[in-house]
Amino acid sequence: MNRYPAWKYLIIAVSILLGLLYTLPNFYGESPAVQVSPLRTAAKADTALLQRVEESLKKANLLPTGMFLEAGGVKVRFADTDTQIKAKDTLQSVLGNSYMVALNLLPNSPQWLTSIGALPMYLGLDLRGGVHFMLQVDMHGALSKALDRFSADIRSSLREQKIQYIGLDKDSSMITVKFRDPESRAKAEAEIKKTYADLSLREQSVRDEFHLTATLKPEAQKLIQDTAVQQNITTLRNRVNELGVAEPIIQQAGADRVVVQLPGVQDTAKAKDILGRTATLEVRMVDEERDLAAALRGQVPFGTELYNERGGGPLLVKKQVVLTGDRINDAQAGFDSNNQPAVHLNLDNNGARIFRQLTRDNVGKRMAILLIEKNQAEVVTAPVIREEIGGGRVQISGRMSTEEARDVALLLRAGALAAPMDIIEERTVGPSLGADNIARGFNSTLYGFLAIAIFMMAYYLMFGVISVMALGVNLLLLIGLLSILQATLTLPGMAAIALTIGMAIDANVLINERVRDELRNGMSPQAAINAGYERAFGTILDSNITTLIAGIALFAFGSGPIKGFAVVLCLGILTSVFSAVMVSRGLVNLMYGSRRKLDKVSIGQVWKPVSEQAPTPGMSGAQRPARLKSK
Repeated sequence: MNRYPAWKYLIIAVSILLGLLYTLPNFYGESPAVQVSPLRTAAKADTALLQRVEESLKKANLLPTGMFLEAGGVKVRFADTDTQIKAKDTLQSVLGNSYMVALNLLPNSPQWLTSIGALPMYLGLDLRGGVHFMLQVDMHGALSKALDRFSADIRSSLREQKIQYIGLDKDSSMITVKFRDPESRAKAEAEIKKTYADLSLREQSVRDEFHLTATLKPEAQKLIQDTAVQQNITTLRNRVNELGVAEPIIQQAGADRVVVQLPGVQDTAKAKDILGRTATLEVRMVDEERDLAAALRGQVPFGTELYNERGGGPLLVKKQVVLTGDRINDAQAGFDSNNQPAVHLNLDNNGARIFRQLTRDNVGKRMAILLIEKNQAEVVTAPVIREEIGGGRVQISGRMSTEEARDVALLLRAGALAAPMDIIEERTVGPSLGADNIARGFNSTLYGFLAIAIFMMAYYLMFGVISVMALGVNLLLLIGLLSILQATLTLPGMAAIALTIGMAIDANVLINERVRDELRNGMSPQAAINAGYERAFGTILDSNITTLIAGIALFAFGSGPIKGFAVVLCLGILTSVFSAVMVSRGLVNLMYGSRRKLDKVSIGQVWKPVSEQAPTPGMSGAQRPARLKSK
């Protein structure tokens, strides 16, 4: 009756063991660290960088407690924040502007736990400290960039269709194309209407010229603005992910604002640098007619710029940009025909047309592909155009490693911001404040647990002890589950843990009172235990399902802290049902199930009405019913 099969005990034991393993990393804490990451794709994070960092710290008499190399850079752990800040200043002066040196926090979990994937929960900004930014998207700038793209496309279309025009002007809100005769204007209007459905056209006559004015339709403006915000969020997320910031929060707030929270990042200036990092692509023509020697002496011809080709010599490159990274639909790392690392690009329709026209008109000339990052341009490769290239597929290869090709592809996919952004709010939460919040949250949970434990053991005796043990398993499983899922814990999440403790004990109270009822009704102890668990299960399930529905609604319709509270609440409900029903029943079965003749159970005072004077079989002396008298 009150015996579990071996497989149920095995499930309970494995659950407790996994909960313990994945909860352990949260007790090791974090240590201050310095993170060194390449700022440009040409710089590498390799063993040479690791040795350079180690030698620089040794010369400055700064002893790290740990140092390791990861795919994104080098991380160095220190014993205290003073050493951390000195090391950051030292490394920044030694490495220069080619690398980003940022302050961070790293978990102190032992390697054997990390090797099995046991990692601590991510802590939110209010618990770990970090930086918070509110950025506003320049919607006017988004529309202006869209008009810039349309201007270049219209020029290309009119040139391709051989439609004569005498000028094209763009101001903040419209594009004006000028013609000498109405026939050319009519042809252009038909072509633009057919190709660019988002533009609204209007004819004007100014003196001897015939103008065609193009403006963005209202629905197109709204779409561009919404897309700009979403693209900026994607770009920001890709940039932040490159630096390994744990669980950044990047989300839209209103029509034109974006919230960025970077937990663990202590340096506001470096955080701004993270948000400003990007890479974009420009295709220009190499100017082979001007005097390169004069340019090397400092006399750079008008309309050109002097660059060094990667792995090659100096080049004069025309300032006119014929194609930009805005035309890239996708970028993937791969290999070229010589099995060398390369980046394969897919251009959109207009980009493919522009590139086809460019290669057709410049066969035999050199074309420079520039990668621009942090306002610094570099000629990745400058191949000679052998033939017309169509289809919208472009390959970039030029003395790059496999890792660099992957990084370039990532940055090009992230692209530049769709619209400029301004930081309108900036806030830093120090680690000491986060530690104080953690201590307060931990103490509130601990004191609540102890108060419940004392009451349950005093009121239900041994069954109360079993209930407290089940409650402890519930808390262990909840923390372990949050760690496995790598959820971000915030102050609302800690409040949800404290609430879960209070709610979880309700199930055990229902079970214990139901057992008391069955004993009061004259059942034997073994039968009362079985009936108590069986009959309380339906009530426990109903009450927890209704709470789970409320938690799911909070998660679906809430945002930010509300979502964090809802996640912990829903997971707490699941662990509560398991621990209150299965774990506590297993403990009761271990204690009482093997006894064939059970005369009494330690469950506290079982009160009975005065009319039932005979003691119930199976109750100890302390459980004999009180005599209730009426006046």
